[in-house]
Amino acid sequence: MNRYPLWKYLVIAVTLALGLLYTLPNFFPLAATVQVASLKATVKVDAALRDKVVATLGDAKIIPVQTYLDEGLAPSLRVRLASDEAQLQAKDVLEKALNADPADPAYVVALNRMSSSPDWLTAIHALPMYLGLDLRGGVHFLMQVDMKSAVTKRIDSMLGDARTALRDKGIRAQSITRDDLKLEIKLADNDSATRAMPVLHEALPDMQLAQIPDGGPFRIEGTLLPATLKAIQSNALKQNISTLHNRVNQLGTSEPVIQQQGQDRIVVELPGMQDSIRAKNIIGRTATLQARMVDSSPEATSALMSGSVPLSDEKFLEPNGLPLLVKKDVIFSGDNLSDAQPNTDQQTGGAVVNLVLDSKGAARVRGVSRDNIGQRMALILFEKGKGEIITAPVIRSELGARFQISGSMTIPQANDTALLLRSGALAAPMEIIEERTVGPSLGADNIRRGFLSTIYGFCAIAIFMVLYYALFGLVSVVALASNLLLLIGLLSIMQATVTLPGIAAIALALGMAIDSNVLINERIREELRNGTAPQSAIAAGYERAFGTIFDSNITTLIAGLSLLAFGSGPVRGFAVVHCLGIATSIFSSVFISRGIINLLYGGRKRLARLAIGQVWKPA
Repeated sequence: MNRYPLWKYLVIAVTLALGLLYTLPNFFPLAATVQVASLKATVKVDAALRDKVVATLGDAKIIPVQTYLDEGLAPSLRVRLASDEAQLQAKDVLEKALNADPADPAYVVALNRMSSSPDWLTAIHALPMYLGLDLRGGVHFLMQVDMKSAVTKRIDSMLGDARTALRDKGIRAQSITRDDLKLEIKLADNDSATRAMPVLHEALPDMQLAQIPDGGPFRIEGTLLPATLKAIQSNALKQNISTLHNRVNQLGTSEPVIQQQGQDRIVVELPGMQDSIRAKNIIGRTATLQARMVDSSPEATSALMSGSVPLSDEKFLEPNGLPLLVKKDVIFSGDNLSDAQPNTDQQTGGAVVNLVLDSKGAARVRGVSRDNIGQRMALILFEKGKGEIITAPVIRSELGARFQISGSMTIPQANDTALLLRSGALAAPMEIIEERTVGPSLGADNIRRGFLSTIYGFCAIAIFMVLYYALFGLVSVVALASNLLLLIGLLSIMQATVTLPGIAAIALALGMAIDSNVLINERIREELRNGTAPQSAIAAGYERAFGTIFDSNITTLIAGLSLLAFGSGPVRGFAVVHCLGIATSIFSSVFISRGIINLLYGGRKRLARLAIGQVWKPA
């Protein structure tokens, strides 16, 4: 009657062992760490850098305790050191060794903290849970959006539309250029200007066009309509916020705050974020892709030899370090990307990135590639205002919506490039104008008091349960402890950020768990008062109490899910912990406590009484 099969005991044992294993990292302190991350897309953090860092520290007589190379979303190298003094020394040494030119640094070296838990725990991804801004602080960024860059980017796109429209109608333009925030089109005569006006009106509906004869070549000037200008700026801000959300989600941070401040600023707060360099690297990166034609004309070649750059070109460096002149006209940009996935070239075995363009971008690529077979097309990755050519292949045939980026990329580099392009291009570059690590608002003393209050509350409940329900009360306390263990283990596995509302939810989960055990114990007492045999009383008590426990927890779960669906910020944090606590409380109060009781009493055939405290019977 009161016996579990072996598999149920195995489930309980394995569950508790996993809970203990993933709770354990929370008891190890944070150690002093120096973190190295790349500032450029073409400069990667790999095993070679790790060897160089270890050798550099060794020359300075600084012995690292541990080095950890993260080749994930934002590759970084973390070097754990023995003391805070060694941490400061290591930072100075590495900054001088890795950045030969301080004006153009390739790496960022920052102070950080990492868990000091053993390697075997880290290997199984047993990591401590994070504390929120109100408990341990986090990272705060205030970012300025370059609205002028968003507008000029849109005008440059219109410039290509104007050139294509005039060419299709056979109208020859002497030049089509952008003068600050104006589009300027020069034509040979008044007749050409008159014919061009209706064509441009159709191709550029968002511009106000004016024909300006100035004695020489006839000019048509285009300026953005006020409504269009406002829409571009608003959309740029919204797209940047959306892109930041995508990137923050990749960081695995819970309860992030990303919101607009004023007309051109965005606030990003990552509560409990320990990896500040990783956050800054991903959030601040403005990697966008542009495809442009290489200028291989004799004039461009001679200009490059003489060290000058034509007005219609820009100079970039190829991966091998050689200069290359690229036309300013953009064939397609990151806005035209539908997807980007890393892959391996079946012929060469090298890493590539497969790109898929939208219909507009595909149409441009088809037209340009059809007219320029045998010419080179450069794929340029722009990051933080600087462009670097990834590859500049020769166009062998007409291209379509799908093609590859190849070059001297490793698989991790291909993964990073694809992720940055896939997560969404920033509509406009952003600059971090304020960066700070937010300290705990309540202070270390309040954290200590909150921890002690939880411990004291648990002890008070334990004493009451043991005194009132004797052995059954002790079993309830063990089930309550296992509930806390499983809940913290789940939060650690999820790498959740726990705030003060989360701690309140943990306390509520403990109260609900002990309430379930009180219901079970009182049901058993009721059966005993009615004269039921002890073994039957145990079985009936658990079975009849389960319905009440299940109903009460389901109604509470509905409330928690409502908070999760409609709440935000701290409310969602409370709801997540609350819902997890309901699941663990049902498991611990019913399944685990029943298993212990079955072990204690299930093997006794003749059971005279139960150690469940005083059972008051009617006279």
